[in-house]
Amino acid sequence: MKRLGTGDLIFSLQAELAVDYFNLRSADAQQRLLDNTVTSYQDSLHLAQDRLEGGATPASDVAQAKTQLDTARVQDTDIAVARAQYEHAIAVLIGKPPAQFTLASSPLDLAPPQIPAGLPSELLERRPDIAAAERRASAANERIGIAIAAHYPSISLSGLAGAEGTSPANWFNWPSLFWAVGTSVTETVYDGGRRHAKTDAARDGYDAAIADYRQTTLTAFRQVEDNLAALHILADEAQQQDEAVDSAKTNLQLFTERYVGGRDSFFRVTTAKTNYLDNERSQVEIRRRRMETAALLVKALGGGWSASSGLALNWAPVTAGRP
Repeated sequence: MKRLGTGDLIFSLQAELAVDYFNLRSADAQQRLLDNTVTSYQDSLHLAQDRLEGGATPASDVAQAKTQLDTARVQDTDIAVARAQYEHAIAVLIGKPPAQFTLASSPLDLAPPQIPAGLPSELLERRPDIAAAERRASAANERIGIAIAAHYPSISLSGLAGAEGTSPANWFNWPSLFWAVGTSVTETVYDGGRRHAKTDAARDGYDAAIADYRQTTLTAFRQVEDNLAALHILADEAQQQDEAVDSAKTNLQLFTERYVGGRDSFFRVTTAKTNYLDNERSQVEIRRRRMETAALLVKALGGGWSASSGLALNWAPVTAGRP
């Protein structure tokens, strides 16, 4: 498993914070929806009870209405558990004790940000994992040059100056002074193939770094494409779900009117209510998924869709051959 760098960790934590926030707001939307549903089911129960007292409906309708109401209350209570967990996760991510952090309820009603067409691939150069892989490839390229340089002899230039004489009395006279400048060359005659092995190892290390760099880049492209495709598909799905909610609402109104007029059973009303609630909850879930996918796209791009961050990288190691 590859260890996350500082930049990778920051982006991961930011994305996790965004996802937890959207999940919390989705839970708020679900809770508001279920609150309204409980109120609606209470009205249905009262209606069934009134009709039972008037002899217009059997006792089974009241029992069915009460069962539906109790089920909605359980769902309404249960969603609070998930909301509390998301709130605690957000608190930890921002460095606060969960017991000391609260967020007021605010149902998710945000629209995903508009994404410009034709995102440039250069945006991916800002990703910390791609930047780190590029640096590793460059370093591996330099190590090849160092290994090759070890094959050449070492040449040094040296100078010598001093005085010579047969007695201390004439050491500092001009005839006794001398100087010399020359070069020396040293080279290992036999090393058992050690230098060649180091050069081969450096080249192999470079090939591995390039393969890692390319794989990291391909993974980044896949993540971007995955989230772009998901956003496009979810936008269509959201529109279809909106139409489904409208249809379910109309269907519920029709069956309620028919039940009040004595032309249909209460079972058709409860079925229509359940269908309407399910479609509304699916509508909230799709909205949450769109926001989560947008956050993951920002993470995959290394931060938004603006290329003005000034973090352009050098991609030369991928295109240039090794020494």
